[in-house]
Amino acid sequence: METTLKQEKKVKVWITVLSVAIPLVVAVLFGYKIPNAQPLTFLPPIYASINGITAILLVVAVVAIKNGKPQLHQRLMTTCIVFSVLFLVMYVAYHMTSDSTPYGGEGMLRYVYFFILISHIVLSIAVIPLVLITYSKTYLKDFKAHKAWAKYTFPIWLYVAVTGVIVYLMISPYYVQ
Repeated sequence: METTLKQEKKVKVWITVLSVAIPLVVAVLFGYKIPNAQPLTFLPPIYASINGITAILLVVAVVAIKNGKPQLHQRLMTTCIVFSVLFLVMYVAYHMTSDSTPYGGEGMLRYVYFFILISHIVLSIAVIPLVLITYSKTYLKDFKAHKAWAKYTFPIWLYVAVTGVIVYLMISPYYVQ
């Protein structure tokens, strides 16, 4: 029992550190441009595709667990985390080498775009601790808590993955090639 409490405390510390550090590091790196770097303009369709694949894998993972396939579920969820990290690395690399692309749409579509973008950004930050907590519950073998957290984590993570693709599709006509 005491070992489990120590593990939980360590895990909580790591979740807190990562949940704060990741958005801060991304924000700092987002504002930094690598001098004389070749713009990595090929990355947006790749990281948007990774978001789309992540969304599909999240749904497949839920289907897997509902069909009694916990090992497949775990592998798929781990893959989703790896894909999310890959997305983040590519996203930051792109913004460290390229200027941000302003949205060129007008009228009501402009408001829709910014609503989706802002909700995507806010929830992408909020989902970090949710994913880490949910995933850590399996590490701690607390499957009841894992399931309880997953009810909140899954729809938010899915929303972030899907809206990442939508944001890309809406802004892609305005990218400078």
